[in-house]
Amino acid sequence: MNEPIPLARPELGPREEELLLEVVRSGSLSLGPKLEQFEHDFGEWLGGGYAVAVSSGTAALHLGVRAMGWGEGDEVITSPLSFVATANSLLYEGAKPVFCDIDPVTFNVDPAAVAATVSESTSGLLPVHIFGYPADLQALAEIASAKALGVLEDACQALGAVDSLGKKVGTAGNIATFAFYANKQMTTGEGGVLSTPDKEVAARVRSERNQGRAPDMAEVEHDRIGFNYRLSDVHAALGIAQVERLGEMLNARDNVAALYRERLTQLGAAPAGEEDGADLVLPCENSGEERRSWFVFVVQLPATADRDVVISSLASNGIASKAYLPCIHLLPPYRERYGFSGGEFPVAERVSERSLALPFFTSMTETQVDRVCTALGEALGMRP
Repeated sequence: MNEPIPLARPELGPREEELLLEVVRSGSLSLGPKLEQFEHDFGEWLGGGYAVAVSSGTAALHLGVRAMGWGEGDEVITSPLSFVATANSLLYEGAKPVFCDIDPVTFNVDPAAVAATVSESTSGLLPVHIFGYPADLQALAEIASAKALGVLEDACQALGAVDSLGKKVGTAGNIATFAFYANKQMTTGEGGVLSTPDKEVAARVRSERNQGRAPDMAEVEHDRIGFNYRLSDVHAALGIAQVERLGEMLNARDNVAALYRERLTQLGAAPAGEEDGADLVLPCENSGEERRSWFVFVVQLPATADRDVVISSLASNGIASKAYLPCIHLLPPYRERYGFSGGEFPVAERVSERSLALPFFTSMTETQVDRVCTALGEALGMRP
């Protein structure tokens, strides 16, 4: 019997074990040298600004919202198609997430919809680089500049992506956030980073992640309200090892995605933007200078397919899959708070209803990709 294929699997090896053992033997488990080294190494890899490591991507988003100064009375435009933490981070500070519809090809916020949504109450933009594909930062920057709006990038799914100017996501001059959960391009187990070009912002965030204490911690003084958002040296050790081979891992994920695209095209899947409702649709291709960083491989099922039946069929073959992602505005807390209902953001809702995440991880083999594609084709009645 074939071994089960999980939805995701972290890429860990001897180097991670070596550095973890160093931490254990040192007795310095938190706020030690590995944290500082990880921040330095990550910042060097990213190629710009200051990196502040925190306990999760959600923590990075929350501290980013605080750094932007968004709070009560502020409205921030963001995507309804994202992990719920994007919008939650605004609620933590009393700001209001205002959603707009998405581009039907990239699944990122549609700049035209953003421009139409801006009002006198709008204080900023929180674009999401969804599924690792870069949002249109050039167009969003023009909107933000014209209206004097701040921009906070949710790059938690997009480490290594490249924007339309050929820059790595997170280096365009905005505060940006990254996440390192075990299914991401690299992992620290749990953890995240806030990157910023501003030294003072970095100092503030370092203080706020540690209950508002001064950076040198010489005295148990708390200069501001803070949080327990520290990243331990145990997690940082994993991060150091992962950054060392991040380029290699990103290339491997590119190769897995290319295998999926080839096999599913042979089954008759359609390119994004060229489909009709009867097609299985592939993730969009890179455009111009833009480059996706492969976080997940999400397809759009045919409109007539029953997604639950497809997931069950794949599971019977030992293959994990997942509906990915629900629209935030239709989740119970947002319906109850703001009275959202279906039909307000039709593109996002259609994409959400048809999306299916297939198994995807760095060490995935060609044989495993073939198994997934064969089983998916059988579930949908597709043959090469």
